[in-house]
Amino acid sequence: MLDIKFIRDNPDVVKEAVRKKGIDFDVDKLLKVDQERRRLIQSIENLRKIKNQANKEIQNAKDEVHRLMIITQMQELDRNSDNEEKQLKEVEQEYEQLMLLVPNIPDESVPEGQSDADNIEIKKWGKIPQFTFPIKDHIQLAKELDLIDFERGVKVAGFRGYFLKREALMLCLAIWQYALELLIKKGFIPMGAPSLVKPEALIGTGYLPQAKDEVYATSDGMYLAGTSEVALMNYYANEILSEDDLPIKYAGFSPCFRTEIGSYGKDTQGILRVHEFMKIEQVVLCRNDKEESVSFHEEITHNAEEILQGLELPYHIVVNCAGDLGLGQVKKYDIECWVPSQNKYRETHSSSYFFDFQTRRLNIRYKTKSGEIKYAHSLNNTGIATPRILIPLLENNQQKDGSIKIPKVLHKYLNFKEIKRKI
Repeated sequence: MLDIKFIRDNPDVVKEAVRKKGIDFDVDKLLKVDQERRRLIQSIENLRKIKNQANKEIQNAKDEVHRLMIITQMQELDRNSDNEEKQLKEVEQEYEQLMLLVPNIPDESVPEGQSDADNIEIKKWGKIPQFTFPIKDHIQLAKELDLIDFERGVKVAGFRGYFLKREALMLCLAIWQYALELLIKKGFIPMGAPSLVKPEALIGTGYLPQAKDEVYATSDGMYLAGTSEVALMNYYANEILSEDDLPIKYAGFSPCFRTEIGSYGKDTQGILRVHEFMKIEQVVLCRNDKEESVSFHEEITHNAEEILQGLELPYHIVVNCAGDLGLGQVKKYDIECWVPSQNKYRETHSSSYFFDFQTRRLNIRYKTKSGEIKYAHSLNNTGIATPRILIPLLENNQQKDGSIKIPKVLHKYLNFKEIKRKI
């Protein structure tokens, strides 16, 4: 959420953000509603002052006629006040709904563009494998090695359902352990976070109301979160921290749920887009300082790179164009791993910073050493998500005989160094 004072003072800047992000939002309508809201607040305050003065006059009235005349005037003021307070309640509701839809301002370095097709590559790492034999995609590999059961997954869990089996599950466990240990060494606190959250948790992080079709709602008004970022960002909601507490760095681990509305017809096979998965998420709260946010953005991106480099997976990084940013994101990088069967990179990580967009919604503040109260800044990044990461891991490490070599960094967590089986 942006500060309404900033919106009033910089309407053209906000309108440009709306244009760049391709969001359907009327800034002038918000300002008009805000103006009416302020008018009603001022009018009600004035009526209260008049009523307070009238009460004093009633108490000091010299005769009954004068007292009754003032009471009659008071009754008329009460009717006007009640009417305006009703109007204010309606206007306040519209104002709050509109404020939740105002996009954050993209950084100047964010390129123009409408979709992920307009994202710009800024870095490559790793050597793309050259195979001397016909390669298989992760679906064929998983079926032949009895690692994932897609058919029974659909039977039990519906569209995009799956069962992880044998070494596939053990690989995921090893990857979680490896990624968590790496992040703990970087000063991140491991946190098991709830996936079932209240609606205000999703509103505070910017997923509601605009992305309501992308999250699962329960029958009792709760929601299933698509990332532990939601729970971890709400951990300090409505609290005032000390500047000495910052930065706060969490490695959140949780099941994640996404409806994948809008992705039907795309990646319907395999485990690239699934409704339920596990993820380790980096979440950072830092001081209200642009340079510090930018620095942490690079740090958490580098952490994700280090995880992938340990797994020996070739990847590249793209800076997302404005049209591929979420409502609250100031800047975002996507890290995409090489998928041999598709002969292209596919997204496995995202890394974003928000300034005080989320913390303003969540009312997360801190007291500076000088006693000033400020909103903290927030950032988040994918540490690792499973089972998606198995796609590049299986495909890039496939061997001519149909086996899969396991990256060395995972050996200490497993009792096997390759996957080899005849079905």
